[in-house]
Amino acid sequence: MERRMSVVQVIPLGGVGEIGKNCTAVREGEDIVLIDCGLSFPDEDMMGVDIVIPDFTYLVENADKVRGVFLTHAHEDHVGGLPYLLKQIRVPVYCTEFTQALIRQKLEERLTRDRIDIRVFKPGDIIQAGKLSVEPVRVTHSIPENCSMAIRTSHGIVLFTGDFKFDFTPVDGKLANITRFGELGVEGVVALFSDSTNVDRTGWGPSESTVTEGLRAVFTSAPGRVLITTFASNIHRLQQAYDVAAETGRKVAVIGRRMEQNVDICERLGYLKVPKETRIRLDEVQNYPDDKLVIFTTGSQGEPMSALVQMSKGTYGRMQIKRGDTLAYSARPIPGNEGAIWRTINRLFEQGCRVVYDSPTPIHVSGHAYQEELKMMVNLTRPYY
Repeated sequence: MERRMSVVQVIPLGGVGEIGKNCTAVREGEDIVLIDCGLSFPDEDMMGVDIVIPDFTYLVENADKVRGVFLTHAHEDHVGGLPYLLKQIRVPVYCTEFTQALIRQKLEERLTRDRIDIRVFKPGDIIQAGKLSVEPVRVTHSIPENCSMAIRTSHGIVLFTGDFKFDFTPVDGKLANITRFGELGVEGVVALFSDSTNVDRTGWGPSESTVTEGLRAVFTSAPGRVLITTFASNIHRLQQAYDVAAETGRKVAVIGRRMEQNVDICERLGYLKVPKETRIRLDEVQNYPDDKLVIFTTGSQGEPMSALVQMSKGTYGRMQIKRGDTLAYSARPIPGNEGAIWRTINRLFEQGCRVVYDSPTPIHVSGHAYQEELKMMVNLTRPYY
């Protein structure tokens, strides 16, 4: 009798045809691995909804078959759904040391310790997951220790790029492992699931390191305090801002709970190198002239309870906007958040704050591959599908 090969199923639970909520299950036989577990923000017509998470019904019904959650990186649209999944099923979470550092505290705030099982890997490790195996491959993005995931099945490799770009001058000096992608292509990639956020952008995306020049232009031209808002997990951006602040003689204070937590964790673990005597406490701001200050703040997506949004409304008790302040909006609006962001910017303008969000010298670049980088990934891996 002819032996039939088992079927490999790829089951998107979120992140396909949308921005955010990235979560995909790969199943062969009795083994399931999950790539990422993110959240997204609600549309404007979703009244009373704070966040949107994937439908975990399939995973709950097959909980005994789920061998692990493999995280490509620590952005909320890839990890923000974890607490809600781990409340329903017990499953190990595999990630890099940096990702572990950022998610552990968040999980411990919402879950009992017995439901948290984090296992740290390094790029190049082979993690057995039942009859499947998973190999993380280093890529560059807008956050440290970003990985693609190569899942070995009986049919060949199923490759998830995760969010990526080919940045040849990354802030931390760690290049994507282009050679390994070529080797996987030779081994046999049966299916490639690629980042396509910037598929409409021609050419090559600019390096994250080019933001330094834009920040320098803002810091040197601002007559008073500079507020900079970006994603709290964008450690490469914060590193550049710290370096430019030190170069221009400005002190840095950090506000916003998640931003403060991430800066503290990354400084302690060495992922963020703060120039000597640059960081000050918020209550020390009054000791320095306005033109010698930089404030890192949360709120780049117009989150209602964020420090920046509350400052724009005059309701943030720890700090108020002053006429002559400059806000460097060093982020890209997530679809669905545009209205909240522009309302915040309008309120800041009304208070006499100059807002810089688009200029000849960029203060933000995308962490996602442009067309030529996407072509390069396809040519390296040569997928069947």
